[in-house]
Amino acid sequence: MTLTKRDLVVRIAEESESGDRESHLTQQQVLFVVQKTLDYIAEALAKGDKVELRNFGVFEVKVRKARIGRNPNAPETDVPIPQRSVVKFKAGKEMRAEVLRLPAVLKPSAKPAAGTPPAAPSAPPA
Repeated sequence: MTLTKRDLVVRIAEESESGDRESHLTQQQVLFVVQKTLDYIAEALAKGDKVELRNFGVFEVKVRKARIGRNPNAPETDVPIPQRSVVKFKAGKEMRAEVLRLPAVLKPSAKPAAGTPPAAPSAPPA
């Protein structure tokens, strides 16, 4: 399952309804705050700043060095890959601990390595 920005907005707005009436936030108000937060994070990263959100994680810009790549369809051809900046995320301690509690079976990103044959179906019991 994927959690989208819209899902976050709806969930926060619903939770604010259950509290006291004066602190109720509409979905529009929540969307404004969520969008502004994401805009400020993106703006800071675009300037090369590090963004640290306690108990969540750290976003930072790293520079990947230039290197020579290979075209798998024509391995004899070198392909120059230029230096570039990328955003890296390092999960905070609490988030890492929560994710580690997930059973490995639930993680949909677990794919067999390239070149690994798919698992054979188990034989029916005799």
